[in-house]
Amino acid sequence: MCLVVLALGQDPNYPLILAANRDEFHARPTAELHWWDNQPEIVGGRDLQAGGSWLALSRRGRFATVTNFRDAEPPIARYRSRGELVAEFLACDLPPEAYLDTIDEGAYSGFNLIVGDAHSVAYLSNREDGRRTLEDGLYGLSNALLDGPWHKVEHSKQLLASLLQRDAVNTSMLMQLMNDRHRAPAADVEAGRLDFATAHAVTAPFIVMPEYGTRCTTVVLLDRDGRWQITERRFDPDGSATGETALSFVATGDAQL
Repeated sequence: MCLVVLALGQDPNYPLILAANRDEFHARPTAELHWWDNQPEIVGGRDLQAGGSWLALSRRGRFATVTNFRDAEPPIARYRSRGELVAEFLACDLPPEAYLDTIDEGAYSGFNLIVGDAHSVAYLSNREDGRRTLEDGLYGLSNALLDGPWHKVEHSKQLLASLLQRDAVNTSMLMQLMNDRHRAPAADVEAGRLDFATAHAVTAPFIVMPEYGTRCTTVVLLDRDGRWQITERRFDPDGSATGETALSFVATGDAQL
């Protein structure tokens, strides 16, 4: 389970605001936020098991984030890593919509992908037909379709809307927003393939469980002068912070959205 909230064109200081929780097994090897050695124009955390990323930026003013789609179809060995989609977009020169049109959707388990550059932001899931260009507005994404009616998605969007209304958007406040550990009411839980206790635990925006949970929170801000800021805060299985990395840069191309 993962969570992304995104605001486009909603704040005069930050035309793009993104905050995300990466939920994963704690044993899965991961590299913290850094400029990648083999692709030095890309900055983000990295999955060391498959080589991709859940969220990253490029120095040219491009960003991408991916979440898994929760459904009854288990991943199988022939599928490619969904994290490759992030790295491939950041390394190419195609506009967001054109890149999404090149994806072989059947080569991956269920995914939701958001990609953007200085001119547009687009979304694709291989669990619905067609891609979408995202206009200015507020968006929420977890492990169902974009703006799916999940408690954690709707509640987190409401909290972001409140920050915008109060002109209170900054990295600290967005980190606090994503640290929400309140679960949905038990009556709203749909267990599916999960046992009830696990299904209830993952309804929280920030998940704390011994073997699986929120590994990091990442905040991305693009300001009106074209400067990108990315901050990653990392957590242990108890949900305690273990470290933080913050980087910023001005894109080498036209960075205005």
